[in-house]
Amino acid sequence: MGRGRVQLKQIENKISRQVTFSKRRTGLRKKAHEISVLCDAQVALIVLNAKGKLFDYSSESSMENVLERYERHAHIGQLVEDGDESQGNWSLQCFKLTGKVEVLEKNLRNFVGQDLDPLSLRELQSLEHQLDTAIKRIRTRKNQVMNESISDLQKKAKQLQEQNGTLTKKIKDKGKAVAERSQCPPQLQLHHRLVPSLTPAQNSGEVDEGGAIPSTTTLIPPWMLHQFAR
Repeated sequence: MGRGRVQLKQIENKISRQVTFSKRRTGLRKKAHEISVLCDAQVALIVLNAKGKLFDYSSESSMENVLERYERHAHIGQLVEDGDESQGNWSLQCFKLTGKVEVLEKNLRNFVGQDLDPLSLRELQSLEHQLDTAIKRIRTRKNQVMNESISDLQKKAKQLQEQNGTLTKKIKDKGKAVAERSQCPPQLQLHHRLVPSLTPAQNSGEVDEGGAIPSTTTLIPPWMLHQFAR
């Protein structure tokens, strides 16, 4: 004979009721944890006993996060039920975008090493692979930037060397020209001097009306330079 269905009703005995509450509460918490782990679901459990004492459980790190998502979902459901299709569609899109933002924020926290406890082994391995790929790309870009910087510095150094060589050559040419002028022969120096000329008037002793002997200055002809040089 099959076992009949037990009719549920309130336990009259207070002690038995408290014991049953404690056992069922523990089992309910265990079931909530199992469904959150097995199905990757967000679970929030709130239980108040007959005396108003609160017992809660959350699969997330914070109960407020789950309740906030519940309130947004309930609000969107209420808008859809009211028949405001346009507003409901916009709200639904907003809800979807909000969910995507939450996923991105969660991934960002995971990338910086936060909130890793809820992740499974496969999720941790996937996160590690993504980080390794990102590090390789960052290193490649860093090496590229460093090589470009080194190339620019080498070009600037080459330009400075060329400018330095040009200035050095100009200084040498100027010094060479000064040295050549300082080593000029005495004959050429005498050629540029002004000396008294021997005129027939001076040799004959002629004087002008004022009694002064006229004198003029002229350049010595080149053929006479050898005579003075001796």
